[in-house]
Amino acid sequence: MKLVLASTSAYRKMLLERFHVPFDTDRPETEETPLPGEAPAATAERLAAEKARAVAARWPDALIIGSDQVAYLGSEVFGKPGTEARAIAQLQRMRGQTVVFHTALALLNTRTGHLQVEGIPTQVRFRNLSDDEIRRYVAKEQPLDCAGSAKSEGLGITLLDAMPGEDPTALIGLPLIALSRMLRAEGLELP
Repeated sequence: MKLVLASTSAYRKMLLERFHVPFDTDRPETEETPLPGEAPAATAERLAAEKARAVAARWPDALIIGSDQVAYLGSEVFGKPGTEARAIAQLQRMRGQTVVFHTALALLNTRTGHLQVEGIPTQVRFRNLSDDEIRRYVAKEQPLDCAGSAKSEGLGITLLDAMPGEDPTALIGLPLIALSRMLRAEGLELP
């Protein structure tokens, strides 16, 4: 049975490579807009499952991994900024705050139709950053393609006071502890 990552994210691919098992990647074409009234955690979990389902027809005998992450503070959601100005604005809003990065993981067995979905929240406490610190960080790291504009696996770690959570890889975008549990439940042997 093949293992497929329903993502073209370099970060997720890098994380999955830690398992030392062969896998393919496939781009899911999914609409990532939250549904009206949908809680941020529910959005992430729905989108992770939709991403796995989006590529299922192309992989009839596979375990397909879908993942999505939503960063939020109360009811305010922080997506991928896309521009330096939006990254700066996000970080200014998050400074001195604790932001939840909810990473959802889905594993779809296309042979049986069995779908596992799990959400892993990480509480990220940002330092009270100055505008100069934020601008320097954004200029150096260019965090334009990650939710919340902070790459904890890189220079973004300097923006944080703490990040308690179940799985440090969840914050990067693919919770490997939960994934290893899901893969073993589907019969895949991991070391």
